[in-house]
Amino acid sequence: MEKRKYKFEKYGKMKKGKVMDEMTRADVTPTEGGAQVPVGKVSMRERIIDAATQLFYAQGLRAVSAEKIIDLVGITKVTFYRHFPSKDDLIVAYLQRRAEWERNAILAVRQSTGDDIPNVFRIIAEAIGAESCSPGFRGCPFINAAAEYPDPQHPVRQVVDAHRRWFKHEIEELLEGMNVPNGGEVADELVMLRDGAMVSGYLSDPRIVASSLYNAGRAIIGFGT
Repeated sequence: MEKRKYKFEKYGKMKKGKVMDEMTRADVTPTEGGAQVPVGKVSMRERIIDAATQLFYAQGLRAVSAEKIIDLVGITKVTFYRHFPSKDDLIVAYLQRRAEWERNAILAVRQSTGDDIPNVFRIIAEAIGAESCSPGFRGCPFINAAAEYPDPQHPVRQVVDAHRRWFKHEIEELLEGMNVPNGGEVADELVMLRDGAMVSGYLSDPRIVASSLYNAGRAIIGFGT
């Protein structure tokens, strides 16, 4: 199958439109106690996940005790364990909500661009770059979780693995639309590239993440210039 040639404009300034907002927004506001809670009325379960999100991402999954989360939300242990029988259950819920957010964000990008595939890749690269530059960025929450839960049979790790399978499948679909040969192998390379970009954004200069990720991805896929 002949590879389709795409012409790309060179990487420039990051767009600030609705799609980029969807890819990077948090939809949260700080409360007096410091916890991040979504705008509007939320359930107790969501309040607990909101507080856990703040603590888990900043301090690590194992470092944060249930007592810390209970204190931040301002609830009793009975209330906490009514919603989450164990801390692992809460970690799973935290990761599942993040996974849902990423799925919705990618869907929004694809819909808004009419599946203009080169544009989808560019916007994703820009969004990762923007996230890397945001205050408190500590890398990919799924990579972080996998480092703390190495057992592939653990429920936390299973959420991580399911999300990564979904992400690779999304990339394979995009590559198929571009008639890229060996799409599975190329998708593996792009997932690895994305992982490296998330780590680099935390350890190195986050300002170069978006352009480096986009240009490297373009080289792997064989984008036109």
